[in-house]
Amino acid sequence: MWTRLALLVLIATTVGCDRVTKHFAEQTLAGTPPQSFLADTFRLEYVENAGAFLALGAEWPPVVRRALFTYGSGLVMVGMVAVAVRFRWSGLALVGLSLYLAGGMSNLADRVARGSVIDFMNVGLGPLRTGIFNVADMAILLGVALLVVALYRAEQSS
Repeated sequence: MWTRLALLVLIATTVGCDRVTKHFAEQTLAGTPPQSFLADTFRLEYVENAGAFLALGAEWPPVVRRALFTYGSGLVMVGMVAVAVRFRWSGLALVGLSLYLAGGMSNLADRVARGSVIDFMNVGLGPLRTGIFNVADMAILLGVALLVVALYRAEQSS
C-alpha cells in the first residue's frame, strides 16, 4: 500500500511540476526572445512543439500526428502498465515506469488540449546543444533510463 501511495505521489508531483513550469513558460516566455544564463549554458525559449522528440514529425499532417503522438503514445503507456503488472515489476522498475508515465501523461494532456506541447529549456556548451525540452521530457528520459537499468539488473540476476 505504501509503495503505491509513494508512486502516486511521485506521478502527481512530476505532473504538477511540469504543468506549473509550462504555465510559467507560457505566461513569461511566449513572444519574448530567448534568455541565456550561465554563459549560455542554459537557455529559456518558448516553443510550441507539434512533433515528438526534437520536433520529429512536426510537419506531418495533423491526422498522422494525432494518431501517432496522441493515440499511439497513450496505447504505449497502457501497454507499459500491462507489462509491469504481468511481470510484477517492483522497486527501481516501478519508479522508472512512474516517471515515464507522469511525463507521458502530462505531454499527452497538452496534445489533447492544444495539439502541441510547450517546450522551453535548452542546455549545452558552445555549438553542442540539446533540443528544446520541458520537465515532462526529463521525467520520460529519466524513467526510461531507470527502467533500462532495472531490467538489465533483473536479466543479470536470472
